[in-house]
This record gives sequence, C-alpha cells and structure tokens, in this order.
Amino acid sequence: MTARVARALRAPRAPGAAGARPAHAPATFASLAAVERAVIGCERCPRLRRYCERIARERKRAFATQAYWGKPVPGFGDPRARLLVIGLAPAAHGGNRTGRVFTGDSSGSWLYEALHRFGFSNQPDSTGRGDRLALTGCYVTAAARCAPPANRPTPRELSRCRPYLEAEIRLLRDVRVIVTLGHIAHRAWLGASGLWERMGPRERPRFAHGAEFALPGGSVLLCSYHPSRQNTNTGRLTRPMWHDVFRRARERVDGLER
Repeated sequence: MTARVARALRAPRAPGAAGARPAHAPATFASLAAVERAVIGCERCPRLRRYCERIARERKRAFATQAYWGKPVPGFGDPRARLLVIGLAPAAHGGNRTGRVFTGDSSGSWLYEALHRFGFSNQPDSTGRGDRLALTGCYVTAAARCAPPANRPTPRELSRCRPYLEAEIRLLRDVRVIVTLGHIAHRAWLGASGLWERMGPRERPRFAHGAEFALPGGSVLLCSYHPSRQNTNTGRLTRPMWHDVFRRARERVDGLER
C-alpha cells in the first residue's frame, strides 16, 4: 500500500473535503440487486474505466479468444451471508475478464478453495459467471470495483467506490464475521462500516495477518494478507496461514449461531 493511499484512508473526511463522498453518489440502495446494477453501470472514475476498457480490448495472449467483461465488478454471494470477505479490487485479467470478483486468477483460486474447504462454497474454484458457483452463508466484495493500474487505486477512486461498500454492509444484515484481505480492504471496511468515526485511534482494530477483534454488537473481525502472487509466491502468505484464517471464520460463524 502506498503512503498516499494510507494517509487518505486514515484521515477523517469532512463534508465537502477533497476525497469525500461525491455529491452525486447515491445515498441509499433498496437491495443488493440495485447495488449490483449501479456498480456495473458506474462511470465515476475515468482513469479506471479507460484502463479496464483498454485491457478488455487488448486482452492477454492466454485469453485472446475470450470476450472480456471490461466493466466494474459487483460483489457476489449469499444475501443472508454470515461471513463477509473484502478484497482490494478486481484483477485486470481476473475479475475484469470474467465479471465476477476474485474469479479467473490465482487469488480467486486461493479464496474459493478455502471457502469450499470450510463449507461456504459448493466448489473449490471460480472460473466465470456461468460456472454454477454458489456461496452459502458468505458474500465476497472489494474496496474498489474496477481493476486499477498496478493494483493501486487512488484515494479519490476508493472514495468514489465507498458508497457501494457502505450499501452492502447495510443490506447484509446477517453478517457476524468479517475477513479483510490486506491493509486497503481493512481500512475501507473500517470507513464504510462507520467504525473509523465511532472509535478512537487507540480502539480501532489495527491490521495484522491473523489478527482477530471482537466488535461492538458482537461481531468478529479477522485479518489476512491478500492472496496475491506477491504474497503467496514469496511465502509471506502460506496455505496453512490462509486456511487458519478461514477455519477460524467458520468456527466463529458457527459459534455465533448457537
């Protein structure tokens, strides 16, 4: 995470301040389906839209015969989810190609394998919108909905996406366990959930892999490194470390339901 993004996510947003929610942002959404439609049609970030559309035109050689999605990517999963998983953004040749978050790349393979292992998914991989994947008790989303160049959305771009995450958090009323994948997703969730403003600096959950926090209201927050190749290929994130996070997520969900 760049220092510029970190500073922007740490700083409180005054009304009308640079990077605050744009005036044209929708205040509320009636349903997850309405959020999905708004995300897919979103044009708020010209830089990201140009990048995603260019990638969709040029395509990667391995996917040269495939039609890329090329649009913003909505969240995916069970409307009655008890577990909410939040990542950074779609990958240029993953979600931007397939149209589903965490789908079609190595990060998605790591995520859905773990969700399947611990009973949240009906299959261990996600290849595209027509692959019959179904999540039970889990919803997957991201801090940014367009693939950003170099995987680095700007603070303003993250701010423009924030109303979608806010709406999902509000509409997913049954969520009791949250898993944030990486610093940016962690801070995006803190902001969108309102905890950043409601909690003092010493009370706010600090990101660290494997960290776990009991939240006001009885829900639980778990943190993990993002399963990017940068983390998994270097050994910073191993399968046992990754599985431990989702094993605990399963245990916390089951424990809170008793």
